[in-house]
Amino acid sequence: MSTITYLTEEGLKKLQQELEHLKSVERPSISMQIAEARDKGDLSENAEYDAAKEAQGLLEMKIAKMEDLLANSRIIDESKMDTSKVLILSKVRIKNTNNNAVMSYTLVAENEADLKSGKISVNSPVAKALLGKKVGDQVEATVPSGKMTLEILEISR
Repeated sequence: MSTITYLTEEGLKKLQQELEHLKSVERPSISMQIAEARDKGDLSENAEYDAAKEAQGLLEMKIAKMEDLLANSRIIDESKMDTSKVLILSKVRIKNTNNNAVMSYTLVAENEADLKSGKISVNSPVAKALLGKKVGDQVEATVPSGKMTLEILEISR
């Protein structure tokens, strides 16, 4: 049973491009490797052939997963988002009340998460604690280093 994944338009395009690359570049490359290994003779003792077949299996599994993800994806219309509470695609400015550090994150789907650009997965402990909360709310998130208390300072698109 597949779950629905919410993506930005940018995230959807990136996923489609990656899938196209796998199908048009990676798949033919592996097929060529298999053909070359097959030409070398006895398949029962051909490590190159076994490795190429295994790589093909992994690639086909990855392609199938991505196709399933795309089939069950929905694009979020950012212009209609409610900024009164934290939702997926909300940009949130929060303060760690333990050390007064202020951070800004955008909550995105798991496959779009990129901490360097300030995008965290809605499945992360911090995002889970923030979802549905309003400006001024204090939440407690359990992270690997322990519990942290966060105050929501601002919610925007």
